[in-house]
Amino acid sequence: MDVFGKHGKNANLEESIGLSELGNQFWNLSPSELIEDTIINGQGMLTDTGALAIETGEFTGRSPKDRFVVCDEKTEDAVWWGDINIKFDAAKFDALYNRMKAYLNGKDVYVRDAYACADDNHRLNLRVVTEFPWSNQFAYNMFLRPTNDELADFDPEWHIVCAPGFKADPEIDGTRQHNFAILNFTKKMIIIGGTGYTGEIKKGIFSVLNFVLPHEKNVLSMHCSANVGKDGDTAVFFGLSGTGKTTLSSDPDRKLIGDDEHGWADDTVFNFEGGCYAKTVDLSREKEPQIFDAIKYGAILENIGFQEGTSTPDYEDVKITQNTRVSYPIHHIDNIMTPSIGGAPKNIFFLTCDAFGVLPPISRLTKEQAMYHFMSGYTAKVAGTEMGITEPQTTFSACFGAAFLPLHPAKYAELLGDKLEGTDIKVWLVNTGWSGGSHGVGSRMKLSYTRSMITAAMNGELDNVEFQNQPIFDLSIPTTCPNVPDEILNPKDTWEDKAAFDKTANSLAEQFVKNFEVFEAGSSEAILSAAPKVMA
Repeated sequence: MDVFGKHGKNANLEESIGLSELGNQFWNLSPSELIEDTIINGQGMLTDTGALAIETGEFTGRSPKDRFVVCDEKTEDAVWWGDINIKFDAAKFDALYNRMKAYLNGKDVYVRDAYACADDNHRLNLRVVTEFPWSNQFAYNMFLRPTNDELADFDPEWHIVCAPGFKADPEIDGTRQHNFAILNFTKKMIIIGGTGYTGEIKKGIFSVLNFVLPHEKNVLSMHCSANVGKDGDTAVFFGLSGTGKTTLSSDPDRKLIGDDEHGWADDTVFNFEGGCYAKTVDLSREKEPQIFDAIKYGAILENIGFQEGTSTPDYEDVKITQNTRVSYPIHHIDNIMTPSIGGAPKNIFFLTCDAFGVLPPISRLTKEQAMYHFMSGYTAKVAGTEMGITEPQTTFSACFGAAFLPLHPAKYAELLGDKLEGTDIKVWLVNTGWSGGSHGVGSRMKLSYTRSMITAAMNGELDNVEFQNQPIFDLSIPTTCPNVPDEILNPKDTWEDKAAFDKTANSLAEQFVKNFEVFEAGSSEAILSAAPKVMA
């Protein structure tokens, strides 16, 4: 194996980020070479699907309380500081990175040149330095891959250094515990230590783009999926886990732009990534055929179990974690846009699983309501899905991705409003949750009905139907929709106990208002005017 790989001979880690006295430097190795090293190192095995299976160690998910942002002249007045963006001292960052460099002395490292953002106008070149080969393959899968010619004179703007084996000392380093992921916007670096969970690499760059694009380039960064129809119309789908974002954006009649992270420039919606990072718990070909069939050679399965005595993945096995995952390059899916770019969206869908059964299965939002519901990012957890949850529980995540927002959520909402202003872009709130009563009384909305409503919206079949407004949330509901029973469109009509509906709707409205209190100081009157009206 060539110490410099095929392309990296002109690069110098010592000059760029001060990494010297390393062992071998393996530059831009192929997936086959990285898989081979992983297996030789005893860090993974091939499954009978051809995918590489690895275990991420102590951490099988992100650790939000150990994610920090360096507070300095660039960030002090721009970042929305708090529990999501936790301040880290610039001098402490330098000292911690010096200790990290000392840890890497004499160790082999894997170096990956990649980039984020499929739109060349907003391309962000990355250099990822990893202690483990499978971390480097994850970067290959998830980021966009330069051509050989581009690699010859590749110039990175941001660096990521990932050393799972290096553990911080909180008393010395100023961290909370031994693991950390720290963003430094001035030095354009992310350092990750003490955790092998690969999602820290992906979400680190997402957080960077959530700062750089809206703050510096007037591009709306979005935690969403996106696809394109045969007529070139782009649709964008926002939604938290369990709302159907992946399922509903996977449409055989539409090409996938991407499944998770996108930017909206003046006239394009573009994927940030070059791959997909999907949950695999209870995965089957029947439920998610695209994901199931993408799990082949080159994909990485994380923390899965196996059918006894075999190398066959058991996706129901959650002994290690509920958060089992697979990463794969987007070309493992057939029906994709190449490159991963569409035009400005024609339709935007906010997906929510309302387990209280009071939000309509589909409603059309005004610009102000779109901004409000975007900032709210509502869904509900259902009884039985997590320990201790015995009844539906509201979940709010600003802009459907609060954990990755360096700026105040109103900044993203205002940018959304600016992009909607003066256009015929339609924004829809879609409830994939309960109808006819709350969870335990009512029933889950049929997927076939939800698909029909979304298809009707995208085809313009709801443009000329009559709408009626729902009290409290003041949502505009179509009175008819092709292939959907009229009687389910207004949620109150599906409840036997109308008084119970009003009481439940009012209770949910109160939770919306309470959740929004933290945003009020930074929000415009236009956004605040769209709040639900709690009844006395």
